[in-house]
Amino acid sequence: MADLGFRGLDNDILDPVIVTGYTASRTHKLTPVQKEANRVLAVGRASVEHGFAHLKNWRTLTKLRTDPARATRLLRALLVLTSLEVNR
Repeated sequence: MADLGFRGLDNDILDPVIVTGYTASRTHKLTPVQKEANRVLAVGRASVEHGFAHLKNWRTLTKLRTDPARATRLLRALLVLTSLEVNR
C-alpha cells in the first residue's frame, strides 16, 4: 500500500503491484465510493506509518547493519511490540 503521492513501478491494471488511493483533480472530482476507498486505505496505512515514526524516533535504523532478510524480521517484531505498547 502506498500513499496518494506515490508514482512508480507500472500501471498494469490486471496485476497491480502497488495499491494507492484515488486522486482528484480540478476537472475530475472523486465519487463517494472513491472517497470511501481512500478512507479504508488510510486506516490500513495509519498504524504502519505510526510504527515507522516510532522507529525513527528511537533511531533504531541508523545503526542497523545486517542483511535485508534479518532486518525485515527485526522490523516486523519491533512494529508488533510498538503497536502493542501504543494500544495499551
